[in-house]
Amino acid sequence: MAKKKKEEFSAAKAVKANARERVGQPKPARVVNDVPRTGRQAKHKPKMEQVIEQSE
Repeated sequence: MAKKKKEEFSAAKAVKANARERVGQPKPARVVNDVPRTGRQAKHKPKMEQVIEQSE
């Protein structure tokens, strides 16, 4: 039977575990809904000439 491998001490893991005990688990990240871009028009702002033509 193989020997059980010893876990190395990690200061970062110890600090995080201590913080979780005191403060609690962090809130899960929110998912941001990204609207997919359609065509090249969505990538660039309209030019001044186009804005003037649309307003007339």
